[in-house]
Amino acid sequence: MQHRLSKIAWNLLLIIVGSVLCAVAINGILIPNQFLAGGISGLSLFVYYLFPFMPVGVTNFLLNIPLFVVGWLFVGRRFFFYSLAGMAIFSAVLLIRMPVFPIHDPLLKSLTAGIISGIGSGVILKSLGSGGGLDILSVILLKRFSIRIGTTVMGFNCALMVAALFRFNLDIVLYTLIYLFVTTQLINLVVTGLNQRKAVMVVSPQWQEIASEIMETMQRGVTIVNGEGGYTGHPLRIIYSVITFQELSRFKEMVRQHDPQAFLVVTETLEVMGKGIGNQPHW
Repeated sequence: MQHRLSKIAWNLLLIIVGSVLCAVAINGILIPNQFLAGGISGLSLFVYYLFPFMPVGVTNFLLNIPLFVVGWLFVGRRFFFYSLAGMAIFSAVLLIRMPVFPIHDPLLKSLTAGIISGIGSGVILKSLGSGGGLDILSVILLKRFSIRIGTTVMGFNCALMVAALFRFNLDIVLYTLIYLFVTTQLINLVVTGLNQRKAVMVVSPQWQEIASEIMETMQRGVTIVNGEGGYTGHPLRIIYSVITFQELSRFKEMVRQHDPQAFLVVTETLEVMGKGIGNQPHW
């Protein structure tokens, strides 16, 4: 019971810290400079600029309600409730007035906002939930129509930027695009940076020793694939395994010690599902 409460408290802390950072970027940089953002918070800003009497936090909360109603049918319950908490916390924090950043260059403003917002969004996504909004919509479309999450985000933000061209000048839209790009890069760094899985393939006459050390020392699974040399025609054993980014340096050194002439290929992974090494989404 105590472990469960600690887990809940930790996830809520991540959501609160991330929400505060995102609110700082929005209230301290974006709104004073009439910049936009992406997702539902970006749409909330758009509405606020058209109707200043509508607080951004209130609009963000109202726009999320129909998404969560539909999301109940498509997302996991744990993700749903944490995201519901995240949406409520983020909407509430947006109502708090933040000090305006004393930055004069518009480019530096968009870069700074992107860095702060990207770190904040990444911290939220490190929890078992999200900040709601486009995250819920993306999961719904993925599960219902097999539309990739990245496609949903890009399509929504492109539509929002096109609409913005009819209300804002081109400079504002371009600075917003810079903000969105920096935000995306920081989110990727925070969420998957050191947790990125690497797929490795090793071809070596010492495959048995290497495979044994991977399983016994590194505690990682190994698949042995039968192959054949294209030039020699000799049978080969190809070691296939998945490791974490932190383990990569140690893995290469281990292979080098067993066989300095080993053929080693390291590739990025988009997603890994499985016990122990998996990093599948939690929704």
